[in-house]
Amino acid sequence: MRDRLPVMFAALWWGSLTAVGFVVVPQLFAHLPTPAMAGAMAARLFTAQTWVSVACGVLLLLASRERGGGGTAAWAKTATPFIVAGLLLALLVEFAVAPRIVARENLKLWHGVGSAMYLLQWLCAGAALWKASRSA
Repeated sequence: MRDRLPVMFAALWWGSLTAVGFVVVPQLFAHLPTPAMAGAMAARLFTAQTWVSVACGVLLLLASRERGGGGTAAWAKTATPFIVAGLLLALLVEFAVAPRIVARENLKLWHGVGSAMYLLQWLCAGAALWKASRSA
């Protein structure tokens, strides 16, 4: 049972990034009356997604420890750099990029940077899921 938890945490992380970034937010812009309303709601969803990402990443790091505190699980040796990178990307988007987007500071640049960082986080979560699932 315990060896299946990393797959569940990684799947939740990757799946939530996929749902929010590639399904829900585009639907907001397609169906809400104004782009301003869609943007405000998207900002809230991306903030919630940041904390889901942080929780999943931390749980993955905790699950990477072998029982008895002796060493790292085999899957985690190659997955840990992706987990850490994904966590850093999530926090950077939330605390460095998002405030600039909300302030409409060079909006095109910061929206592009945030989108690229979100995509990189999605790839990191996908790599972590791939690595964790190979051992399950």
